Amino acid sequence: MRVAVYSTRPYDREFLTRANADHRHELRFLGVRLEAGTVAAAQGCDAVCAFVNDDLGAGVLRALHALGVRLVALRSAGFNHIDLAAAAALGIAVGRVPEYSPHAVAEHTVALILALNRKTHRAYARVREGNFSLDGLLGFDLHGRTVGVIGAGKIGRCFARIMLGFGCQVLASDSQPDAGGALPGLRYVDLPELLAASDIVSLHCPLTPQTHHLIDARALAAMKPGAMLVNTSRGAVVDTRAVIGALKSGHLGSLGIDVYEEEADLFFRDLSGEVIRDDVFARLLTFPNVVVTAHQAFFTADALTDIARTTLANLDRYAAEGRPAHPVSVERIV
Repeated sequence: MRVAVYSTRPYDREFLTRANADHRHELRFLGVRLEAGTVAAAQGCDAVCAFVNDDLGAGVLRALHALGVRLVALRSAGFNHIDLAAAAALGIAVGRVPEYSPHAVAEHTVALILALNRKTHRAYARVREGNFSLDGLLGFDLHGRTVGVIGAGKIGRCFARIMLGFGCQVLASDSQPDAGGALPGLRYVDLPELLAASDIVSLHCPLTPQTHHLIDARALAAMKPGAMLVNTSRGAVVDTRAVIGALKSGHLGSLGIDVYEEEADLFFRDLSGEVIRDDVFARLLTFPNVVVTAHQAFFTADALTDIARTTLANLDRYAAEGRPAHPVSVERIV
């Protein structure tokens, strides 16, 4: 199959080329995002391979269909950025990577928690300037604290196991409790109880119409004063403006995010020589109790290997049978 691989970075080329070592597919690597102005680059291709910030709305899908594209292979587990109803109406199949080293995202979540709690980001900067004072760096023991996990899928449960290892009390809220089997020590509760009881709230749910701005002003007000919020799922699960208000008031103790609801124009690019025009994001960066990473939780060699292999498996199955190995359809969001 001829495949236009959008939003390509050097690591995408490396791992996808390795997975396609026998050259069974013709991969056309493109450094640009998929959007209306770049659709033409897929001319002559049977499929496009897209990442999380590519535009797969109805207009782009219609343009791809007109070029002869019949498969969208997502290099991600999330599929909120594609209009699945439009894809179905056009007869475009959609495949995704349903899982890729859940440990990668879970472990990055823990890294954010440790950095926020022990002020590692601030301590690092201080020491490099010759400041060895400990003032303002006071943390707390994780042992015995209550951690709330919103979304207990593979990543959420992996994260829960790590926090249980720290000696935390771990609560979970999920629409399908114990779908992956019982996890000793993990207790399922409803969302209000989780928010009220947790010292740390960690988000691991997909972005759906039901979870859009799940953490809004009301949810933040229901959290413990001084609690920590961490999001390594999807940016729009959190109402960023509401979070800024909670940080300003002091009700929210700290925030760690690897995703941002308007990240498409920011992340995966080097903007160090430019002015950041997103005033909401710029305001987040002014808080000393906020740590932001640029959607790197997935970024391990293990995860990239899994993503590449699964992406190639979707292409292989479609070429052989007319459907990807891991299809996603509009029924998943109904």
